[in-house]
Amino acid sequence: MEALFSSTLGVAIAEIGDKTQLLALFLAARFAQKNAIVAGIFVATLLNHLLSAVLGVWLAQFVSPDTMKWIVGGSFIAVGLWLLLPDKDDNPDNRWLKYGAFGATVLLFFMAEIGDKTQIATVLLAAKYQSLLWVVFGSTLGMMLANVPVVYLGEMLMKKIPAKAVRFAACALFCVLGLMTLAGGGITLH
Repeated sequence: MEALFSSTLGVAIAEIGDKTQLLALFLAARFAQKNAIVAGIFVATLLNHLLSAVLGVWLAQFVSPDTMKWIVGGSFIAVGLWLLLPDKDDNPDNRWLKYGAFGATVLLFFMAEIGDKTQIATVLLAAKYQSLLWVVFGSTLGMMLANVPVVYLGEMLMKKIPAKAVRFAACALFCVLGLMTLAGGGITLH
């Protein structure tokens, strides 16, 4: 359950103010089919985070538990510090919009998540917990918790949520996870 909780909370907080959340806002403004956008976010996130978690679990098999502890702990801290940097507002390429609300959302979200903080966090969480199911479920749930309100409530929410404070909270969360990982023993492989 720790894998589920950490994955959900970590990804949900890291996603606030992220470029994919801004993409959700853009798509909600562009398309009237909000349910199709939400379904597209779910499919893209599930596919992307499943691949990320598989990579994390696979990497953990080839690295000693003590070395993995240092890699994962240090990486959590690095991701935490990276969260302090605001994302650039990249405009999605209009050529993808021709695929409609669902298709455009799946394509744009999947591509936007490649190399994103939440994708890297999913790799790290899977390497740490060695729980593919709970990490994918938690990271996908975290993405949905952060993005679904944006699709339906849009600009009203973005004006009320202080992005800077959220970035600091997410930074603190990932740094604490990193320090806890470093302070503990080696990562146990289940």
